[in-house]
Amino acid sequence: MNWFAVQTRSRHEKMVARLLEGQGFSTFLPLTSQMRQWSDRKKLVELPLFPGYTFVKMVYQPEQRLRVLTTEGIVSFVGMHGQGMAIPDRQIEDIQNLLAAKVPLESHPFLKVGQRVRIRSGSLNGTEGILVGHESDRMLVVSVELIQRSVSIRLQGYEVEPVSAR
Repeated sequence: MNWFAVQTRSRHEKMVARLLEGQGFSTFLPLTSQMRQWSDRKKLVELPLFPGYTFVKMVYQPEQRLRVLTTEGIVSFVGMHGQGMAIPDRQIEDIQNLLAAKVPLESHPFLKVGQRVRIRSGSLNGTEGILVGHESDRMLVVSVELIQRSVSIRLQGYEVEPVSAR
């Protein structure tokens, strides 16, 4: 049995998880608590950490796949051409451990080494470069392409975001 991500209709994550569990599947829907304010009150609400997605643990066989896909609120499996791709157990366990530890966390854009990023805080706000690094030692490389020279800075303490394709 492996974990798979399913894409859900907007704001259907909790319902999908409940329906899948009712069919005997194991599910994981990471939730985060946020304070929301309306004109007349404030309320602590639980929202999906990854809006639009729910995780299901299953044996990826045609009949199981069909049962999941015909569940109300599910759009498709996440993967190439709508075919589900197994998620390593370790990745799900890491998210579960973070949630169980009750440390403050929030969704963050996915960044990968080699990707063009922009610093979005501090004195270097707006500086763009290529993300490089090894584990916790991430660096930003800023290049002058014409002279083929680069400089690098450690990203510790800086918030970065992916640069949109131009």
